[in-house]
Amino acid sequence: MKIIHVITGLNVGGAEMMLYKILQHSSGKEFLHEVISLTDVGLVGEKIQKLGVPVRALNMKEIDLPITVIRLALWLRKSNPDVVQTWMYHANLVGGLAATLCFKKIPVVWGIRQSDLNPKLNKRRTILVAQVGAFLSRFIPGNIIINSIRGKKNHEALGYEASKMVVIPNGFDLKVFRPDTEARILFRQKIGISPTSFIIGSVARFDPSKDQKTLIQSAKILLNGYKDLHFVLCGRGMTDKNKLLTEWINEIDIAPRLHLLGECEGIENITAAFDVAVLSSVSEGFPNVIGEAMACGVPCVVTDAGDSAYIVGDTGLMVPPSDQVALANAFRQMIEMKDIERKALGERARKRIEENFSIDLVVKKYIELYTSLA
Repeated sequence: MKIIHVITGLNVGGAEMMLYKILQHSSGKEFLHEVISLTDVGLVGEKIQKLGVPVRALNMKEIDLPITVIRLALWLRKSNPDVVQTWMYHANLVGGLAATLCFKKIPVVWGIRQSDLNPKLNKRRTILVAQVGAFLSRFIPGNIIINSIRGKKNHEALGYEASKMVVIPNGFDLKVFRPDTEARILFRQKIGISPTSFIIGSVARFDPSKDQKTLIQSAKILLNGYKDLHFVLCGRGMTDKNKLLTEWINEIDIAPRLHLLGECEGIENITAAFDVAVLSSVSEGFPNVIGEAMACGVPCVVTDAGDSAYIVGDTGLMVPPSDQVALANAFRQMIEMKDIERKALGERARKRIEENFSIDLVVKKYIELYTSLA
């Protein structure tokens, strides 16, 4: 079976990494994949190429939309895949129209990754494309995969065809993300802190939806009371070159115990070094970073955004978004647990991922859907 994936771009992000994991666990004689990026190849595209999967970049600009649709339609007609899977709103629109125009009756599966379209957090163009998608969802896709329960409800309300929607969560590789005592020791050495230091870690790009300001304010509340507590922040834009971020940090004078690492390779080794993982978002879909931390046996503190609370279940703590005091109190509860209690919580977290969100279970759901359409 030949499957062509059309995605908006291939820089590091949740959708891009989920695509990579599906290709990693399903490519072979039975399934042939090809990836088409509407923009550039990106870091994830390079990783995909190393799997032996072809990657094409269309380098689309905003004004190139009609030309890109035609170029893609011609390629789909020539390539003649069994299924076209699109990823995210812009690719759903472009890939869906191209598949229709190639006159081959190729089954199309749309992919939606957002749980909501808050106008304060999304560009007008993105909201418009999503609204156009709601109308076209009646005609173009055979199915619409959405990765969060909350996202399904919100997109049904937006007008997406409910009968076509199926929730398939993100999946996690339990061989890659796993408890690692050595990683804990080496990471503390690397950033120059005590082997016994307590680390609260966040992996998230710098973005208003991630609400790092509330996280930093909650750190201020805690740091005076716990002298061996450190915060580690990873992700695109999380560096001292980010003027707004450094202003927030300098305003409350917590720089020595707040470590900005930026975008990191080998994130599994960093995540496994955390004592507690946090996601302080005001808007989410199905966040990979929480599942990855849980797979590493790290208990999590999350805000009630997207499916974060659902993923964590009873293995961590949930607080309202944008509430620095509630977030600090949740951290305090985790810090003051006995080590054996926190370890047991982490073990339950890993078991929850294994039973509900392992990559093998999730890839199986994708493959079953593709096979039913071809």
